[in-house]
Amino acid sequence: MSDNALLIVDSHLDLAFSAIQVNRDLTQPAAAVRVHDPEPVRRSFGSCTVTFPELRKGRVGIVFGTVMSRLDPNDRWTRTGMYCQAQCHGVGRGHLAYYQALEREGVIRFIRNTADLEEVAAAWEHPAPDTPIGLVLTMESADPILGPDQVPEWYGLGLRMVSLSHYGTSAYSHGTGTEGGVLPTARPLLNALREAGIVVDLTHTTDQAFYEILDLYDGPVAASHHNCRALVPGQRQLTDDMVNAIVQRGGVIGAAFDAWMLDPGWKREVPCYEQATKATLETVADHIDHVCQLAGNARHAGIGTDLDGGFGQEQSPGDLNTIADLQNLRDIFDRRGYSEEDTRDIFSRNWIRFLKKTWAH
Repeated sequence: MSDNALLIVDSHLDLAFSAIQVNRDLTQPAAAVRVHDPEPVRRSFGSCTVTFPELRKGRVGIVFGTVMSRLDPNDRWTRTGMYCQAQCHGVGRGHLAYYQALEREGVIRFIRNTADLEEVAAAWEHPAPDTPIGLVLTMESADPILGPDQVPEWYGLGLRMVSLSHYGTSAYSHGTGTEGGVLPTARPLLNALREAGIVVDLTHTTDQAFYEILDLYDGPVAASHHNCRALVPGQRQLTDDMVNAIVQRGGVIGAAFDAWMLDPGWKREVPCYEQATKATLETVADHIDHVCQLAGNARHAGIGTDLDGGFGQEQSPGDLNTIADLQNLRDIFDRRGYSEEDTRDIFSRNWIRFLKKTWAH
């Protein structure tokens, strides 16, 4: 890692999913994991791009690590889709237990408050080889939360950001690939999240649910891994109006690295190993730049890669081998006229500032 590498915050990584459902030892370099992955794993999930050694190599010192499970009885691929919420809760607590074990081993350090955040960020300005990676606990789909009365318990366990839905329809809201808004169960949950000070992640909402959440919830909002519909069509992307709505609420939008969210020509029905994306890190920068142009500044854009979130290197930007290559975005922003201060904001400071503001209330 170069001495002049900048700290990066990645606002969406499904690390526990990769470790438990895909069965990868994330304490090993990505090259070792690729060798160990059996052929069915490689075909289903692609070549590994994210492990803790790769995060260190790229100075990705703070991550938003998910617990994730959803109501989806037809899921035969990710192994996180469940028949009932009790199962979702069990999967979510298993993911949490994985992170707790990593903290016990000194691999990560949970970030629960401003003091934790400042200490971890400071440590990663000049990290030692064994500096723990800071982890903000987040939840992709609120289905592991059995009800609003359980929100304080999850907060006590470290949970700091939640999306109501994922793919399909959750216990609380319609999500990606469906039509409809939030369900009646959403209002009491949102009230409980607001009282606890938990950020609502607007990722994976339907258009209707997006605006309903904004109407129902006056607490902090963000989009952990989202790109721009103006550049790539589809419900999974944010319209310009949605970007502006998040900006007006003081939120941050993390750019996602999945090829189908970057490359309009990507065919989701075709296996990733039978096609090649035209997307590169320049394409990622296009989406970040679009957010910055809409906002009028570089204070609302970030990085939320979702790398290894059900896809691998084959379905990532073509010039990215592992997550360590995020540092290459620095030269891209420099060529585009972004100042170093702007790049630092996009790389880490926007998310850090957002969390500090959230936790100050």
